[in-house]
Amino acid sequence: MKKGNISIFVPHAGCPCECSFCNQKTITGQQDEPTAQDVVNAVEKALRRKGFDYEIAFFGGSFTAIDREYMLTLLGAAKPYVESKQVSGIRISTRPDCIDEEILSLLREYGVTSIELGAQSMDDGVLEANRRGHTAQDVVNAAELIKQYGFELGLQMMTGLYTDTEEKAIETAKKIIALKPETVRIYPTVVLKGTYLAELYLREEYTPLGPDDSAELCAKLVPMFENAGIKIIRLGLHSSEDIKKNMLAGGFHDSFGELVKSRLLVNQILEREPGDYKVFVNERSLSQLKGNKKSNIYLLMERGYNINIIIDNSLAVDELRIK
Repeated sequence: MKKGNISIFVPHAGCPCECSFCNQKTITGQQDEPTAQDVVNAVEKALRRKGFDYEIAFFGGSFTAIDREYMLTLLGAAKPYVESKQVSGIRISTRPDCIDEEILSLLREYGVTSIELGAQSMDDGVLEANRRGHTAQDVVNAAELIKQYGFELGLQMMTGLYTDTEEKAIETAKKIIALKPETVRIYPTVVLKGTYLAELYLREEYTPLGPDDSAELCAKLVPMFENAGIKIIRLGLHSSEDIKKNMLAGGFHDSFGELVKSRLLVNQILEREPGDYKVFVNERSLSQLKGNKKSNIYLLMERGYNINIIIDNSLAVDELRIK
């Protein structure tokens, strides 16, 4: 049975500060706060589609920091579906400094099974520069507490933030891996109108990574998580007209995950010395290997690689054989 999320967005609710990159109303494409009836309607609509193991997911803001009565109203609407086993659980996202033992006890009582923390970076300098309002140690403390209480732990990181570097991103990945989350999401930074990053960008004090550079960096991070047995459940922001309308720069791409997969294939060739090679690939991965408008072929040629591509459908879709 396929996994499915019934996503309920709580836009910008509960956040105690305005992070450098944040414009939640743009990210979610939603401005009104959902009601308990909205939760019921979303779940009932999803349940009409059979063949899915559904999870109710409250995303968009810092769920555990919103008004307590409002939070319990939303959870109260979701809880009966967990108790009746019509859905497998409830997933929430929140800030690491909005987790404590009292709130975890309450979440467990209402059927929450998974908690995702927006870590974004594990470098205190990057966190401060981007007005996150918490430290890397807050992430560690919250992650350990979440696991102690038996919840599935998810962590989110961002690449290309103000003052961030490739070295700092790799260190962030290492520190996230050390916390042993079950899942991770990787978001390249997108500069949205009306944010602090937009001010820095327009003043030419900040140069964000574009889609290609973001994909190149993420292609270094992805194997780190995969080798550690951590499931990557999202690469890049979901595509929406609101993001496209309000984006000034950054790592957004409609198919960012495909960009990363493409780069991962190319990296298997770049690990070798420049020269002539026969590259065997499953036909389903052919377009990824070549890249958009043969960009990967040109990249390889520029770096001294001449490849002859041969189809071999006995290979896995993410596998190359190079001779």
